[in-house]
Amino acid sequence: MFTGIVEERGEVVAVADLADAARLTIRGPLVTADARIGDSIAVNGVCLTVVELDGGTFTADVMRETLVRTSLDKVADGDPVNLERAAAVGARFGGHIVQGHVDGTGTIVSREPSEHWELVRIGMPERLARYVVEKGSITVDGVSLTVVEVGSDWFTVSLIPETLRVTTLGVRGIGDKVNLEVDVIAKYVERLASPHLGAVAKEVAGE
Repeated sequence: MFTGIVEERGEVVAVADLADAARLTIRGPLVTADARIGDSIAVNGVCLTVVELDGGTFTADVMRETLVRTSLDKVADGDPVNLERAAAVGARFGGHIVQGHVDGTGTIVSREPSEHWELVRIGMPERLARYVVEKGSITVDGVSLTVVEVGSDWFTVSLIPETLRVTTLGVRGIGDKVNLEVDVIAKYVERLASPHLGAVAKEVAGE
């Protein structure tokens, strides 16, 4: 589990194409300082398992399912990536519950800079919109953010200077693809409530 508080902006140093998978090697001195083989590190919001360590770099395998569902299929040597180690028990929980299980990808539609923040609009699949609410939480490329506004296929977030400085969201351009993970609590509530909502609908319809 993660919190969506990015610890370090790392760099992809190698991408190996394995036909139905990929192997990424990423430089991240901070997140590898106490890492061990088998540990989890979120890369742009995707939970990956460390399979090799070499100084300040780590290597992780990315399965086809992950490549299909996330933006990791487009990463190349030299690309910056957001990195976060798994949450430690007893540590301060600064963001929200993030699993590192990406629900889909969105696209940056617009950026409106101001003196103290930047308003970013992100297009998203309509199937995810029902999980996104104004002032709720969403994870964008591994960054825990608060939703400002939400539409049928878009939402906006405000990025403070620190977020722009330490994460890849500061360098993403119009049209760039980003990983999205909606609040897992919303998905569980929907799953648990669905049978009851269906029963109520039938009762109202007189069935």
